[in-house]
Amino acid sequence: MSASTITPWVIGNWKMNPVQAQAQQLLNEFKQLLQDHGIAEEKCHLGIAPTMLALSTVQAQLSDAVRPVYSVAQDVSRIAGTGAYTGEVSAELLLDAGIGYVLIGHSERREIFADNRDSLNAKVQNALNAGLKVIYCVGESLEQREAGQAEAVVLQQICDIAGVVAAEQWANIIVAYEPIWAIGTGKTASPEDAQAMHAKIREGLKQITSYGASMAILYGGSVKAENAVELAACPDINGALVGGASLNAQSFHQIALAFANTQ
Repeated sequence: MSASTITPWVIGNWKMNPVQAQAQQLLNEFKQLLQDHGIAEEKCHLGIAPTMLALSTVQAQLSDAVRPVYSVAQDVSRIAGTGAYTGEVSAELLLDAGIGYVLIGHSERREIFADNRDSLNAKVQNALNAGLKVIYCVGESLEQREAGQAEAVVLQQICDIAGVVAAEQWANIIVAYEPIWAIGTGKTASPEDAQAMHAKIREGLKQITSYGASMAILYGGSVKAENAVELAACPDINGALVGGASLNAQSFHQIALAFANTQ
């Protein structure tokens, strides 16, 4: 399978936004846009990652959309199962609630909340073993890029989880490349730079797993309607993990259209 035949994903990461009334309005607007200007499922998969508090509510509100829009958890516990772990939500609890996808390794989790190799490995292993699909985030800092270490850092982050992913489980992983210096800053890697990194990631995945050629690799980092068409045209960019622009229904829909139109 060539990268150009991979069905793209566009996932909105709402982060710690918005309040309930705004979330309801945002979803209603997005569902109406899908009703008026359809995006076929086979052209582009869609997902929304709200706060943990809103996951079930968002899932219920999306249940009557004209096409599937998946609810995605923003994180998962490094502890499996159930037990006396105040504040934690395990992979098994997410699956029991009907949630099938989870973000793991976002740079904000790594940098602000001290997720490291050991905790990320536990999260990835627990999620996959429970039956969740993982959107695994990787990316370099500005200092690492300026030092010429970007590719090595990103490939190492992928290699970090290789020891806990069974051969067949790679089919349940999506990689999201988000250069840390472009997240929420308004800066975006040029399409050429993004494509170059995605091609390196693809090359690295092919060396690790037989699924490497068919895995979706998403770009994140100030993706917006204005740059989505250029990014979507890159052969190894199979979708987007969208931050701030996903909080605007029109912008999020336009980004999804950009990637759907590549198929």
